Parts: sequence; C-alpha cells; structure tokens
Amino acid sequence: MKKTALLTTMFAVCACANADVTRHPLPGGSTFPIAQAVEVTAGTTMVYHSGTLPGPANPDADPTSRSYYGDTETQAYSVFERMGASLENLGLGFEDVVKMTVFLVGDPQMPGGRMDFAGFMKSYSKYFGTADQPNKPARSAFQIAALARPGVFIEVEVILARP
Repeated sequence: MKKTALLTTMFAVCACANADVTRHPLPGGSTFPIAQAVEVTAGTTMVYHSGTLPGPANPDADPTSRSYYGDTETQAYSVFERMGASLENLGLGFEDVVKMTVFLVGDPQMPGGRMDFAGFMKSYSKYFGTADQPNKPARSAFQIAALARPGVFIEVEVILARP
C-alpha cells in the first residue's frame, strides 16, 4: 500500500507539460483538482495573462438581466472557452497554467449571497485534472464585492510557464 502511494505521488510530481515545471500534489492522496505547489525552474519563460471575463450567454437578453451572462457555472465555462482561445493565440494551453487566481462575486440567488463555488468547480473540472489535461495549477479563489461589469460573477487570471 505504501509503495503504491509513493509511486502515485512520484508520478504526480513528475507529470508536467515540460521538464521546467514540477507540480506537487495535495497531501493525503487528495483528488481535488489543484496542486499544493508548482515549481518553475530558472530560465523558464513566464507569461502573466490578464483576467478573463465571460461573454454573454444570451446576447439578445437585457444586459442587466441574469440571463445575459448566466449563472456562475455558465460564466465559468465561458471564461475558460475565451481563455483557451487566447492561450492558443499565444501558443499556450491549459496544461501550461502554473498559477490561477479566481475572483467570484456573490450570487444573490445563493444562500446568504455567497459565491457559487460548486458552480465554478463544475466548469473548472472540465479543463483541469482531467484524463486529457491532467496538469493542475496552484490556485486561489476569493469572493469579492463586485467586478467591473454588472451581472458578471467571475474573473480568472493565470500565470503560465512557456514550454
């Protein structure tokens, strides 16, 4: 049992987009799709990508309505789709993300106006820690008071290591 856990940990630490990045898994065999830490070797080109907001889910809706941008899950999906296109234009991909910061606005439809972290995770988990894209970034997520656009619940910024 200990040998299996050690081999799994060693594989997870070594699994990376390139030899210049080491991703350390969460302790205790956690399957939560983030890294405990990510090391990037000196000499690796770092790319700091500005925050990405969602596009309209329903551009025909009233821009002040909830249906214009959608709920947090819908917005997170839009953010990752838009970010994916931007990364591709830079010659990068989600596998190159080493650090992510997520800003979530409280959703008035959630109890206590809290952020919809579960909705965010439903979309996030389609892009990180999957069989197709197993690389997990170090990540922080915060509830904030507001973003620049009314009705937007999420903004995501990332730091990438260029292969």
